[in-house]
Amino acid sequence: MAILELRVNKLRTFLSLLGITIGIFCIIAVLTATNSLEKNVRNEVESLGSDVIYIQKWPWDGGPDFPWWKFVNRPLPKFQELEPIKEKVHSAGLSAFAFSASGKRVEYKDDYMEGTELFAVSGDYEKIQAMKFVSGRFFAGKENENGSNVAILGANIWEGLFGTPEKALGKTIAIAGRPCRVIGTLKKKGASLVDGINYDNSVVVPYLYGRTIVDERRFADPFLIIKAAPGATLLQLKDELRGVMRSMHRLRPKEEDDFSLNEITAVSGDLNKMFGMVNLGGGFIAFFALVVGGFGIANIMFVTVKERTNIIGLKKAIGARKKVILMEFLLESIILCLMGGLLGLFFVYVITAIVNSFDFFEFTLTLSNVILGLSISSIVGVIAGFIPAYLASRLDPVVAIRSN
Repeated sequence: MAILELRVNKLRTFLSLLGITIGIFCIIAVLTATNSLEKNVRNEVESLGSDVIYIQKWPWDGGPDFPWWKFVNRPLPKFQELEPIKEKVHSAGLSAFAFSASGKRVEYKDDYMEGTELFAVSGDYEKIQAMKFVSGRFFAGKENENGSNVAILGANIWEGLFGTPEKALGKTIAIAGRPCRVIGTLKKKGASLVDGINYDNSVVVPYLYGRTIVDERRFADPFLIIKAAPGATLLQLKDELRGVMRSMHRLRPKEEDDFSLNEITAVSGDLNKMFGMVNLGGGFIAFFALVVGGFGIANIMFVTVKERTNIIGLKKAIGARKKVILMEFLLESIILCLMGGLLGLFFVYVITAIVNSFDFFEFTLTLSNVILGLSISSIVGVIAGFIPAYLASRLDPVVAIRSN
């Protein structure tokens, strides 16, 4: 009977669905957006390595009150510091040196790309920060040791110059006028949500060759990257690195460090605070949207009870019990809300498909959010429909039949 009444009053049903659809769409869209953003940011942060220390000139804990003047005169990390670290830091497993320089021109025959990133790395870098290849390989041992003129292309570069990754392999390109043979092509990663190297727009070369193109001491931001050995803790690695670096820099006991030991755990703590605030704000927005939808359903149900008062009286006169009348209107409210919830979820799914067609970040409608949306729809249906249904079940049959 509840479904039949909904089919008879199509316009009213549509208007009721519209309110709850917008409410569910808002709450699930907000949750999906914040969850997807958090997931992608955390994945990118974790890809930097949870057991890795970055030795850099600048610390990562920036902010509006960042005392940049304390760090601006610090020395830059040097490639020569890599060997002493390997020898003296026993908790270090793998170590590498790298630098990046932006604004480089990459050419192939008559085609070229401006504003690309030159990324020079030493031998063990790929073992610490795994690169995802479409075709080809990373640099071999001799290529690293000899500073061979070989290169690995990011997705934007091989797409722009060659169209397909296979066509790029073996070709000779020019980086800032210097020739390189392409030996590998990387998978497309998409836009980065955290600071770091944008591999899509990078040409990766061996460090000893990269330094012949760019002087990293003047035009780049070099860093050392150290991965903890199996069984070694990050705290142990950090303590050993601090001692070795202070010794190499000849710092006195009372002097402050003139280098930064950056780690991912510091960023993760900031992320917890940030996403806690984002989820709280998103929850408020979604809650108010849902309240509006719930009031719309309750209003429609009061009108429905008013219109069918004499029918309710007839049903009660021929023996319908209070719980039957209660369940009829309550089910009508719940079905309305569930249908609105399904429509809201469908629109969220459409939005996820549209967003995922662009190279921004992965937007995922999870099963937990689907279940949450349907559960909220049912709860709103019960809350919004209970009072009108209860009043309908309590009507006096004689009075109800005589009503107009």
